[in-house]
Amino acid sequence: MTTVALAAASASSSAISVPFSLRRLPSTFAARKCVKGRIKVFAVLREDEGERLVEKKSPWTTLFEVEHPRPRGPLYKGKFLDVNEALEVARFDIQYLDWRARQDLLTIMLLHEKVVDVLNPLAREYKSIGTVKNELAGLQEELAQAHKQVHISEARVATALDKLAYMEQLVNDRLLQDRSTILSEETLTTPSTSTQSLHTGKGKLPRKSLRVSGPIESYHPSLKNYWYPIAFSSDLKDDTMIPIECFEEPWVIFRGKNGNPGCVQDTCAHRACPLHLGTVSNGRIQCPYHGWEYSTDGKCEKMPSTRLLDVRLKSAPCFEQEGMIWIWPGNEPPAISIPSLLPPSGFIVHAEIVMELPVEHGLLIDNLLDLAHAPFTHTSTFAKGWSVPSLVKFLTPESGFQGYWDPYPIDMEFRPPCMVLSTIGISKPGKLEGQSTRQCSTHLHQLHVCIPSTRQKTRLLYRMSLDFAPILKHVPFMDHLWRHFAEKVLNEDLRLVLGQQERMINGANVWNWPVIYDKLGVRYRFWRDSLERGAEQ
Repeated sequence: MTTVALAAASASSSAISVPFSLRRLPSTFAARKCVKGRIKVFAVLREDEGERLVEKKSPWTTLFEVEHPRPRGPLYKGKFLDVNEALEVARFDIQYLDWRARQDLLTIMLLHEKVVDVLNPLAREYKSIGTVKNELAGLQEELAQAHKQVHISEARVATALDKLAYMEQLVNDRLLQDRSTILSEETLTTPSTSTQSLHTGKGKLPRKSLRVSGPIESYHPSLKNYWYPIAFSSDLKDDTMIPIECFEEPWVIFRGKNGNPGCVQDTCAHRACPLHLGTVSNGRIQCPYHGWEYSTDGKCEKMPSTRLLDVRLKSAPCFEQEGMIWIWPGNEPPAISIPSLLPPSGFIVHAEIVMELPVEHGLLIDNLLDLAHAPFTHTSTFAKGWSVPSLVKFLTPESGFQGYWDPYPIDMEFRPPCMVLSTIGISKPGKLEGQSTRQCSTHLHQLHVCIPSTRQKTRLLYRMSLDFAPILKHVPFMDHLWRHFAEKVLNEDLRLVLGQQERMINGANVWNWPVIYDKLGVRYRFWRDSLERGAEQ
């Protein structure tokens, strides 16, 4: 049974308070108090009009008539939960946060009513200008705090929705678990990446293994039906272009007249000249051979020295989001939403680097999902001084692509189709054991995007963010230093992965004997197998 360790969902409510302002009331008013769900509410009514006001509700009253969900919350505090119980807790979080947000909005409305009371001409007759100013200043401060609380509630709702989506994915994985287990034990026919069961000896249970060997085959069409980030927005200026390869097809991206990016085939329809050798002007890319000009949707809009014909290049859906440019290279209709790859809250992006590497993108992802090699491979860079632990494990739910490393303070996630995200707790070299990322006060967040350019070439997008030392972003030439360090780390890996690739092509199995710390890489390979076999993810 899949288990997930969760704290009680109700704990989140204890740190939230509603900022009400209390002031002396005239004798003609009475305060009526009721207690509901541990939140004290004071209803202020005129003694002679109380019943009439209760019957005549404001237009927005029904918006806030929501029962406090805490008494109905699941009682799982201190327990290990299966996926269905965890899903119930996540849904309760959504209910509670909805209630919390409504209370925050109610606070703002009540404060606005107080402002109206203060500005009432009749009330001003009994107050000095100084008193009115002081009351308005106090209410303004309370309103600012209330608006801040609303933004906090919005962030909490977004986090809870992400958690709910993750829990639902766990449930779906659980439903497919039996089927996936059968698939993982069968021998797959794809020679480049397949699974099989091997016997280690007489009387022993079969050992699950992966078969990743032989010449690299063409990429499966199913792998193309994803959104791929192919460039950083900062690299694509107006009147410039970026040529790329994706799944062995040449593309070129540039900005149109409205500033939005477009992606078209990097081959002129006239005489197959590479368009990236030309220029971009007024939102059109011009072929350097005969001057034909194309818009971002691939339509030829100008043919000098001849009659304009109806000619159109192949184009790919292209969008810009959160500082990255994305394309959909597949034949299926594009997904409606593009995933977010922003660093966690509190981090500042310090470096965005693009590299072209002569390795197959799956081998590069295998390397990025493996941390156990660090004290042996990266001895002159980030792992210098690291001791070699007696046991390295990657801890994660029974299914899924995210978790954390033990004993290193590193959280890691593979996000299909080709993204690896990691958060590293910064500590002194050699002092990483026994700590988690939560125990570290400073962190480094990394994003690696491994785009399959060709069967033996990968376009790598790397983004590095920090939650400390923001001044470094303004230090001259700091970007060159980050790039130098990133290349130095990557070169330590590259010489090994190139060796793997050479032997794999010659028939060696690069996943011959998986062990405990290979869990995340093995799951990535099983995902690739399932995708290529047509299994629903």
